[in-house]
Amino acid sequence: MRYLPLTPAERAEMLGVIGAGSVEALFEDVPAFARLPGPVPGLPLHASEMAVERHMARLASANLSAAEAPFFLGAGAYRHHIPASVDHLIQRGEFLTAYTPYQPEIAQGTLQVLFEFQTQVARLFGTDVANASMYDGSTACWEAIAMAGRVTRRKKAVISGGLHPHYIATAATMARFTGDALDTRLPDLAAEPDDAAVIAAIDGETSCVVVQYPDVLGRVPDLAAIAAAAQAKGALLIAVVTEPVALGLIEAPGKLGADIVVGEGQSLGVGLQFGGPYLGLFGCRDKFVRQMPGRLAGQTVDADGKRGFVLTLSTREQHIRREKATSNICTNSGLCALAFSIHMTLLGGEGLAKLARVNHAAARKTADALAKVPGVTLLNSAYVNEFTVILPRDAREVVRELAEYGVLGGVSLGRLYPEAFALHNGLVVTATETTSDDDIHALATVLTELLADTHEGSPT
Repeated sequence: MRYLPLTPAERAEMLGVIGAGSVEALFEDVPAFARLPGPVPGLPLHASEMAVERHMARLASANLSAAEAPFFLGAGAYRHHIPASVDHLIQRGEFLTAYTPYQPEIAQGTLQVLFEFQTQVARLFGTDVANASMYDGSTACWEAIAMAGRVTRRKKAVISGGLHPHYIATAATMARFTGDALDTRLPDLAAEPDDAAVIAAIDGETSCVVVQYPDVLGRVPDLAAIAAAAQAKGALLIAVVTEPVALGLIEAPGKLGADIVVGEGQSLGVGLQFGGPYLGLFGCRDKFVRQMPGRLAGQTVDADGKRGFVLTLSTREQHIRREKATSNICTNSGLCALAFSIHMTLLGGEGLAKLARVNHAAARKTADALAKVPGVTLLNSAYVNEFTVILPRDAREVVRELAEYGVLGGVSLGRLYPEAFALHNGLVVTATETTSDDDIHALATVLTELLADTHEGSPT
């Protein structure tokens, strides 16, 4: 829809109808310090559509996209190959909506897709049930913490140091308004996650333990041991999966004792998309289903005995129960869930396992190449497609220098933990099926030149 501004006469007519003396009067409740005194500085008052398109194209050309360079970024958002059929199918008219259908009699196709999506997520996570998706992984993580509080009637969450700091920040924002206490810690630069420290923090006031699997440094925690310790104290284990492709190679969290499993579904079908929209995944044990946020699409039969699909549970949500709701979610990421489900269907169980093995092989090649670079140390003793290396200097500087030579070399821990100086030399590196041998060679070659003591010559 194009923006069509009102004429002065139309504005005057509108103001007359609503009884306002001026347009400015409509904003009098906004504090003066928060209002601009005039138009935004530096922006023209008007421009032609063609001029705006040219300007935006010039701005976009400054981006170095994932497809244009050796790409090793991850830490919660991953580049995978998405079959062309995914984009083709989600743009069909009967599917092209981000919202939940509330009239099942005219939305059987979409409801069936959501039902199948729930089945796929439950099998992927190893849980009894999964919902019809949430906004993204970080908000799904918070919803799990809130749900654990309702189940246990406790208000303390023990957070593993391996949980992505953006997920922690999201939970901390929400906890300010609920009174929940978050017991957080920083990750140690060690080959294995400090599961013992997490277990030691669990007490009789703990509602849940939140553990990322694999964690933000690519390490694989012992979920079974943490689950046993948590459940012995009456707490729940929440497992957070930011890279669902990894579950094609390692055991599903629900099979290891996790009570609630949440995650980010972006890896499958959705794409990087400059940070969103993404897709929250949420599964749990059957006995907790009525405390689970979001909605469930269910299968039933109609008056003639024919199979049909309906919304089974959505009575816990803000748009229905308002301030009495157990969740502030008002819809689900329907279109992204559809993309996830189509990609999963194309892969199948065997395809996902094969994809995970290909990812792991690419990561091993990358790790082996980087371990040979003078001054670089591989941190992990185990990983799937993501690992951490320790550089001899601040990784933020190295990442910027790599980008100048057309290599997107990873995510620096200094960017994720700016206040934790002990972590600043850490670099999280991710390899997927899109990573070529040439990409690995480029990263290792440029990094070798950048870290050379003499710094003579230029990276090639």
